[in-house]
Amino acid sequence: MTEEPDISLLRPYLMTSGRAQPVDQSLEIEAQVMTSRLGAASHPKLTFERQEIVSLCRNTMSVAEVAAMLGLHIGVARVLVADLAELGYVVVRRPGTHNSHDLGMIERVIRGLEAIH
Repeated sequence: MTEEPDISLLRPYLMTSGRAQPVDQSLEIEAQVMTSRLGAASHPKLTFERQEIVSLCRNTMSVAEVAAMLGLHIGVARVLVADLAELGYVVVRRPGTHNSHDLGMIERVIRGLEAIH
């Protein structure tokens, strides 16, 4: 059973409250996301999609990997992750120049992006 087009377009809109840009517009898709203690403790009170992200990020992963694992558009994942970070439910480690040569991280981001297609 496939979703009707109107419903599949409405779901991301509802998840992000109609926002296309994250509260932190500089959030990179390769940024590493990890659940905080507050996020783990607040898990039952979160909406379904946010619960999924908090559960997934118990193991550190990039924003791109979160999008791929949950089948979300990368823009939707950025909005949700930025919201969770602003509330303290996840910790975001931003890529620095020292990470630009981390081949393992680059390969994980590429695999995450490929999984989105």
